[in-house]
Parts: sequence; C-alpha cells; structure tokens
Amino acid sequence: MSDTQTTDKQRVQTGRKTGRVGKISGIKTIRVDVDSLTKHPLYHKYVHKRTRLAVHDPESIAVVGDLVEIVPCRPISKNKTWRLVRIIRHDDAV
Repeated sequence: MSDTQTTDKQRVQTGRKTGRVGKISGIKTIRVDVDSLTKHPLYHKYVHKRTRLAVHDPESIAVVGDLVEIVPCRPISKNKTWRLVRIIRHDDAV
C-alpha cells in the first residue's frame, strides 16, 4: 500500500477529540466543548482554551453533560463538520 492510500481505520483515527456536551442545538445537532491546555508562546504559562464544535448526532442519544468522542467528517451543514462516535460517560447529575 502506498503512502497516499489509507484505509478507513487509519482515516478515522486522525483528529479524534473528546469533550462535554454543552448544549443540544437541534434534533440531530449537539454542541461539544473541547477543553485543552496550551503553552503561551511569550510567557510560557499554560492557558486553558475551549473550542465549541457543532457535532452530528443522528440518533439524538447524547444529553447535556455527557463526555463524548467525536471525529471529523464531511461537511453536513455550514458549521457542522464533526460526527459523534460514542458516549464515553453519561452525566450522573441528571
């Protein structure tokens, strides 16, 4: 297999992220908050960053507070380019 050809398993592994469901934005859409720590280039301190992503949830199984795993996919709408893979942990506060 050449370097330009990849299998589906290799393609899905790239870009996986985990985050918390912050909001249910529609029937099949959730908003996932992905938190990360990055080092500031000048001051060399760690800074918390949050990215909010629109994620496609076809079965509408995720609820607010769940820890989920997402992968990039083809553009489904203007802002929705991520897809829900699995729910890692359900929120126990509900």
